[in-house]
Amino acid sequence: MSRKKKAAEHVNHERWLISYGDFITLLFALFVVLFASSQVDRRKTVAVAQAIQIAFQQLGVFSNGRGERALDQVRLIANASKSAVASDSEPDLLQGAMYRKGELEGIKVALGQVLAPEIALHEVHLRMTRDGLVISLQEIGFFDSGSAVMKPDAIPVLQKISGVIATAPENLRVEGHTDDVPIHNSQYRSNWQLSTARATEVLDLLITRFDISPERLSAAGYAQYHPIASNVTAQGRSLNRRVDIVVLRTDVSNPPPILPGAAGTPGGLTGISQ
Repeated sequence: MSRKKKAAEHVNHERWLISYGDFITLLFALFVVLFASSQVDRRKTVAVAQAIQIAFQQLGVFSNGRGERALDQVRLIANASKSAVASDSEPDLLQGAMYRKGELEGIKVALGQVLAPEIALHEVHLRMTRDGLVISLQEIGFFDSGSAVMKPDAIPVLQKISGVIATAPENLRVEGHTDDVPIHNSQYRSNWQLSTARATEVLDLLITRFDISPERLSAAGYAQYHPIASNVTAQGRSLNRRVDIVVLRTDVSNPPPILPGAAGTPGGLTGISQ
């Protein structure tokens, strides 16, 4: 009796399509989530990742072990997005994330939070200019009239400012400003000297007390020649008596130092770079 020939096994040459399909699906999910992560609203990232999970499960796309492992990777992405959203609720982490990127608006938001009491008392003002973010320290909260020595109770305010800008990558320019009322006392013969002395006082504190890198800093005295309000009224003159800490945009360089002999040049500036 002759043996029946064993039927040849059918070889499926298209099995690779299953793994390939799983890989393409996972890759698509990954790029969708990454794209969503690049947007401002991270909560949308979570929504997208969760929607992908639900859709894949309902459609039965993942029907084998490899597919389930791929779904696990999508869940990991979603969980990472949730963690990012959760961290946004913590002010310190939020501030750090914003100013590490050098976003001036982010720095302004962070400063607005930590300086809320001083802003409410009109001792500190924040504003954006073409040079960058300006942190105005008003004389009323930081200096006695005609003095360049910072008030002791103002040091903690400068400490709060330093805590935000210390890790920012931008350079800083400290500017002294006065009103147009002439000054002549035993210490300062002109508003040029007073404005420069106040600027260098703040600069020195940033370096010696709060460890700001000297390479990032410069100081300038502008006297009464760069007012932000009218000197006709007492309120306007009060606003003009200030020291500005300017967080410079990356495309704005610090001014070069000007020799002391140029200090009396009308409309010029006295600069001391560190």
